[in-house]
Amino acid sequence: MKRRDLLKGAGLAAAGSGLALAGCSQGQPSSVAAPVASADETVRNWKMVTAWPAGFPGLGTAAADLAALITLASGGRIKVRVYGAGELVPAFEVFDAVSRGTAEMGHAAAYYWGGKSPAAAFFCTVPFGLTAMEMNGWLYYGGGLELWRELYASFGLVPFPAGNTGVQMAGWFKREINSVADLAGLKMRIPGLGGEVMSKLGATPVNLPGGELFSALQSGAIDATEWVGPYNDLAFGLHRVAKYCYYPGWQEPGPTLECMVNKAAFEGLPDDLKAVVESCCRAVNDSMLAEYTARNQAALDALQAEHGVEFRLLPDDVLDALRQASVEVLEQTAARDAFAAKVYASVKAFRASGRSWAAVSEQAYLQRRGDWS
Repeated sequence: MKRRDLLKGAGLAAAGSGLALAGCSQGQPSSVAAPVASADETVRNWKMVTAWPAGFPGLGTAAADLAALITLASGGRIKVRVYGAGELVPAFEVFDAVSRGTAEMGHAAAYYWGGKSPAAAFFCTVPFGLTAMEMNGWLYYGGGLELWRELYASFGLVPFPAGNTGVQMAGWFKREINSVADLAGLKMRIPGLGGEVMSKLGATPVNLPGGELFSALQSGAIDATEWVGPYNDLAFGLHRVAKYCYYPGWQEPGPTLECMVNKAAFEGLPDDLKAVVESCCRAVNDSMLAEYTARNQAALDALQAEHGVEFRLLPDDVLDALRQASVEVLEQTAARDAFAAKVYASVKAFRASGRSWAAVSEQAYLQRRGDWS
């Protein structure tokens, strides 16, 4: 999807009847009327800090699109300037910067903030958890967004879903993974609860921002890394420093990205501008998943045909061990934090309730779709 198309379509929709989406995202009926425009003509100059390199395909451009959409849909009453990772604050200081008001907005991934709350990761992705479609269902209509906002309110933040890459890859490895034993001693960049799972199986998880992955692999500081998928991994050139790319992305089956807004700044907006912010976040949430669905295939083809990358399925015994360790990590996370337990129960119930529908819909269809050739 071209950026100008997103701005023309989603932006203008948000400026008009699309404002009603703000009600829909709370699980309210689609007939909710759009807020009446405010007479407030104050121009607000907002800063958005991100966890991504400026202009990075998919992630960085989604943040830029969101800023442009809000500026356009608000009629210039909110002008958002984007700062990539390290331009105003480092990637892993986005949460604190928005919380304390250094910036009004941030674009990042909630699993980076596990040190703030063990529950944070559930609002991005958890190992063997929800797909992108399921995450949207849980957040918008299954109570997930309400829980997310309850958690972030204590930090002075209002979160919004604002992007999803879809299922990712398990990662890039310098050596083959043929058994669980091959994970022992492996230094791997892998954030969130996925890192805790790898630790249980003998690996050493390392948390690094995306901009440092290539050099860390090249220098030997890490032996493997997960990042996103073919579209972003090709852009970072990870195939130049690691030979093997394994799938599936057990650790990130449907990672939701976030737009967090400083609570005081958001509450200071008139109702129509609050609706603009929420509607634009939802537009970008949908748009990013569409972009990754389109771009990953072309990048996968290029990595295989032009660069000779070996894409390999993780062995069954490795996936089984990862699944078992994931259950243990999730249960332990819930046991040590009451709010994490509350969120885990919600996600677990939603995942279980959707199993039978998935079996007779997406899974059944994809297994039997075949080719058109």
